[in-house]
Amino acid sequence: MAKKAAAMDLSDSFEKIPVKVFPDPKKGSAAVAVEIANLIRSKQQQKQSCVLGLATGSTPKSLYAELVRMHKEEGLSFKNVITFNLDEYYPIETDALQSYNRFMKANLFDHVDILPENIHIPNGEIEKEEIKSHCIQYEKKIEAAGGIDLQILGIGTNGHIGFNEPGSGIYSRTRLITLDNSTRIANAYEFANISQVPRLAITMGIGTILRAKKVILLAWGPSKAPVIKQAVEDDDSEHVPASLLQNHDDVTFFVDEAAAAELTRNKTPWLTGDCEWTSLMIKKAVVNMALKLKKPVLSLTNSDYNEFGLSDLLVEKGDAYEINLQVYYMLRDSITGWPGGKPDAVIPAHPERSEPYPKRVIIFSPHPDDDIISMGGTFQRLHDQGHDVHVGYQTSGNIAVTDEFVTRFLDFAVGFEEIVGIDTKTSGQILAEAREFISSKKSNQVDTPTIRNIKGLIRRCEAKATCRYVGIPDKNIHFQNLPFYETGTIEKNPMGEKDVEITIELLRKIKPHQVYCAGDFADPHGTHLVCFNVVLEALRRIKADGDEWLSDCWLWLYKGAWQEWNIEEIEMAIPMSPDQVVKKRFGIFIHQSQKDMVPFQGSDSREFWQRAEARNAATARIYADLGLTHYAAMEAFVRWHY
Repeated sequence: MAKKAAAMDLSDSFEKIPVKVFPDPKKGSAAVAVEIANLIRSKQQQKQSCVLGLATGSTPKSLYAELVRMHKEEGLSFKNVITFNLDEYYPIETDALQSYNRFMKANLFDHVDILPENIHIPNGEIEKEEIKSHCIQYEKKIEAAGGIDLQILGIGTNGHIGFNEPGSGIYSRTRLITLDNSTRIANAYEFANISQVPRLAITMGIGTILRAKKVILLAWGPSKAPVIKQAVEDDDSEHVPASLLQNHDDVTFFVDEAAAAELTRNKTPWLTGDCEWTSLMIKKAVVNMALKLKKPVLSLTNSDYNEFGLSDLLVEKGDAYEINLQVYYMLRDSITGWPGGKPDAVIPAHPERSEPYPKRVIIFSPHPDDDIISMGGTFQRLHDQGHDVHVGYQTSGNIAVTDEFVTRFLDFAVGFEEIVGIDTKTSGQILAEAREFISSKKSNQVDTPTIRNIKGLIRRCEAKATCRYVGIPDKNIHFQNLPFYETGTIEKNPMGEKDVEITIELLRKIKPHQVYCAGDFADPHGTHLVCFNVVLEALRRIKADGDEWLSDCWLWLYKGAWQEWNIEEIEMAIPMSPDQVVKKRFGIFIHQSQKDMVPFQGSDSREFWQRAEARNAATARIYADLGLTHYAAMEAFVRWHY
């Protein structure tokens, strides 16, 4: 009897570039590190140099950390490695905090045994009239080294690789380029404000990159998902520079699940072959179809299903009418005005439990304003509905306060002391020292501890005022000041044991029935992700210790400051009236140090209150488009099972 052939995997059939998907950046980075290490060792055995093209930015940090670990723990030597970096800002001092020269030293070169003469990075300090010659020499050095064996790339949200912005030609070489405004905004998290981001950069060209023998592109996080889809599945175009990598014979994209979310295999997997029709998959398929066809869910027809590639769903589940109802009820049941559960009511499909009531609730806020920005309406409603609401401000947020705010508040402090007749000698001295430091502060200088403490105090006062505005008593406000954040720079330390211990202590003190955590990991500083992992690790340890109260504790994730949940993911949607939207806005306004010009704003130039209102209104509008009641705004949550 003939053996039955294995089913062919067609899940990646829409992809023109091979894509490897990993659960998270750490695992993806580890896989790339193994490839690099194998290449280095292979070249060592052949007594040859290994020429690496290296990238900078937040994306390759975990890769470099793994290479450093392999050097220290596994004896991986870099003595035969020659490196060429993709790019550098221009003009910029070599030792500036934001320079890629400094970045590479801090993240890799200072921790391995690479020879200094083998390191090549474009020079951001040379005279402008020398740049053309410098770029030509850079190309010649690559050629003299035998060409790049392996080029590591990141990708911008507009598709740039290196600093090759949209419109860069496929034959372009190393050159000076004007940075796209979207790139400057995206990189603004490295600088105090957008005005300080250089407008120019020196970058390898796309032609230079394509001459590498092998190329690996890394992409982590949901903000990269749309451009990964464009680069991998759409036709190659100079409008999306990364798509030009389709013309390379040996290129692979290493991405995490979030960055792969828009690929056809994940977004519409029913188009790539057999699909397991779970409730969530059905909801995803029908919601996407309804939005694309601009129809309410209950108006979809059998013909719509067939034309949208969902004929298999009809065969498996029956008539469109029944499927429509199933999805409509899932959407309807996610909407509630009772985020803590409705007391004395039996609602089986409600997102939250009715009992116990009232609940002890803790909202973890990575920065001192994420609570009001991301879930201000829910925050207020939980308090108004009688729950015992606590807020845990996980970090001081001091890095996001401008120097101008420090001098403004010191002026107030000195003036206040003069009015009430207190000796101003000490505070006057502090003010003078602070002013002197700020006036002469260089790009590579970190704030003094005193200035950082003042900035943290400013943010604590704003957070307290917000809680009082909502009605939260001072005893329910907890400033954790997690140590991982306190570096004085944008670069933060990894999660540490002390961070977890502080969080365990607070959780055991409150014994909450509900925990709210930030789930928008697109935060460019990485603070939100570390804060989430700290809470998750704390909960896991408490669970392992057998604390009984934890069996009745639910974890909800919010978004809002940087992104929003996809509609099919939302498990609890809290509607807001126009008056509640305005009340939330005024709560956000209390954070004056973050208003008008948002420090380290990432790729979104709007103020946080504008972002929050736009996202909340958009969520409400999507529900309405799907045939549900149209509210002014909605805050959305997803439950995390730990």
